[in-house]
Amino acid sequence: MANEIKIAAEPRNEFGKGASRRIRRAGNVPVVLYGHGTDPVHLTLPAHETQLALRTANALLALEVGGKTQLALPKQVQRDPIRGTLEHVDLILVRRGEKVTVEIPLVIVGELAEPDLVLNQDQQTLALEVEATHIPESVEVNIAGLGAGDRITVADLTLPAGATYHGAEAAEDNVIVSVVAPKAEEAEGEAVEAEGESAEAAE
Repeated sequence: MANEIKIAAEPRNEFGKGASRRIRRAGNVPVVLYGHGTDPVHLTLPAHETQLALRTANALLALEVGGKTQLALPKQVQRDPIRGTLEHVDLILVRRGEKVTVEIPLVIVGELAEPDLVLNQDQQTLALEVEATHIPESVEVNIAGLGAGDRITVADLTLPAGATYHGAEAAEDNVIVSVVAPKAEEAEGEAVEAEGESAEAAE
């Protein structure tokens, strides 16, 4: 389970593009905290610490503001398209014991039955409902021993304790990964290439 990441936050009273540039030049990042029907709270966070924290998927931030600690999850992160530095972050306020819906990364473990088989991964993440303070870092997809024609669906996964599927993710026939023989792919590629050559010849 992901740990709480403590970050000192400061209230923000300046707004607009000019103010945001000044905040970033000072080594901070402008942040807005939403949630639970309260008015949005405008803050600044130290840019370097925040950037490191957000490397973790669904990072649970413990924001220390005015002697109080508030828990928050990243909702939207804007980065500089060239440098990748943080431009602005929207956070959503959460409480201990509260259920939240988050995208959890899927991690492939194990080896296929034969090294030349091809693994197709249809999903990179799963939408799960979990406790805000017990968000799993990932869900394992064990492909050990799978052969051509085999597949793993949602029904085959073991979810972390306390986690449940959200919405359409719960469909048992929802395919996560499938295995195909390389020859089938090669033959398909050759057929497409042959069709292309025939079309060119016809022209």
